[in-house]
Amino acid sequence: WDNGTESSCHLLVDEALGMLTYYADPYSSWQRGTNENRNGRIRRYLPKGTSFDDLSDADLQAIVDEINDTPLKVLGWETPNEVWYRELGKVMSKTSHPETSVALTN
Repeated sequence: WDNGTESSCHLLVDEALGMLTYYADPYSSWQRGTNENRNGRIRRYLPKGTSFDDLSDADLQAIVDEINDTPLKVLGWETPNEVWYRELGKVMSKTSHPETSVALTN
């Protein structure tokens, strides 16, 4: 995890998934390689300083779709969307079983 406020509820994630949280050291971007890689991909479309005033929701969605439909070596040449929907399907199938240990909310 990064050290921002977006991870303030990390204990809920830890508990729900039965895993530990690890934080990167400040100013140590190499400890968050995948995150930094994604930031670099986004910056190809939206360089630092880009004004979002002239971008529509459709423009932004097109960027998101293109990024998430690009195969990645780290994912065995699958796309992030393919992996996401496969894993989501696994989680959703567990919701129909009472013995699931993952807390799910809508």
